[in-house]
Amino acid sequence: MIPTHMAAVRLTGHGGFEKLDYRTDVSVPLPKPGDVLIQVGAAGVNNTDINTRIGWYSKNVTSATGVGGQGGFEADVADDGGWAGKGLSFPRIQGADAAGTVVAVGGGVSADRVGQRVLVRSVQAPLDDMVDPTACLTMGSEMDGGFAQFVVVRDEEAFAIDCDLTDIELASFPCAYSTAEGMLHRAQITSGERVLITGASGGVGSAAVQLAKRRGATVVAVASRAKWSFVEALGADELLDRGVDLIEVLGPETIDVVVDVVAGGTWPTLLDVLRNQGRYVTAGAIAGPIVELDLRTLYLKDLTLIGCTFQPRVVFENLVGFIERGEIEPVVAATYPLSEIVTAQHDFLEKGFVGKLVLVPPEVSS
Repeated sequence: MIPTHMAAVRLTGHGGFEKLDYRTDVSVPLPKPGDVLIQVGAAGVNNTDINTRIGWYSKNVTSATGVGGQGGFEADVADDGGWAGKGLSFPRIQGADAAGTVVAVGGGVSADRVGQRVLVRSVQAPLDDMVDPTACLTMGSEMDGGFAQFVVVRDEEAFAIDCDLTDIELASFPCAYSTAEGMLHRAQITSGERVLITGASGGVGSAAVQLAKRRGATVVAVASRAKWSFVEALGADELLDRGVDLIEVLGPETIDVVVDVVAGGTWPTLLDVLRNQGRYVTAGAIAGPIVELDLRTLYLKDLTLIGCTFQPRVVFENLVGFIERGEIEPVVAATYPLSEIVTAQHDFLEKGFVGKLVLVPPEVSS
């Protein structure tokens, strides 16, 4: 039996940890026509959850995520602090990841869906935007997400999955792996190419290592030395310590594709190591979004710079297939009860782990 109220974490505004309000009296959402109601088994922690909480997406913020990760920013982020560059509506249930089971359906949805295990696509296509084919909205930002016992999503955004992995393991995939696969898809990485991946021990970075190896690429991974053995086990062919001089270690024009989620002050060297007609692809900037670009490097080397937010549906469809066929493995560093979300986000910001941190909602009372 589905209860009328549930446990959930509501974001009450942009700011520090005090804006995360864990409650057990939040109304369970009702599926509208075309929707499914999912009982969440687990939800991963992602950079976007923290970025949204602190309003890092605002153009008034120019520093790294970690600068405001615990306490937020003093800058005015109300008008454009959301993931889509607009203001958010509060309270908002965050959580870009959700793995669980369909427990009810709205009108027009087959009752056969009830009981299916599902993964929810993190970056979804809005129904009401017929003008921009790349328009998208994100779980936990423009719509309520997985930091709750139940979540409602459109039927087509809940992907049935058939495998032996637990919900905790499955919850490590949607946001990080679809982001990584979206980058590789856009950059058209092929077998034999030499790919440099920054932040290779994080959620997106470790996903990119596995997914690039799956494509037959030679992977050069940047991660702190203490995490090398873990990243190597994921498939990295070469390992570089954070902060090394890439030109000195790799040499100029030795990389076909750079997959970057770090950016920051050392960003120019990422273009220097690219070969002529190389590709640079990014979906994050945890070390800082403001970088220095020498346009001569860009045009004299015929480089391609690719920003990745929109993901065509095929990216998530392929990801589900990779999981079901065992072609990629979940990397779960730790789990936390949903009520300990502040501890989980604090640990996330400390970056002392490889892979993903996952939140587990309390069991639903019968």
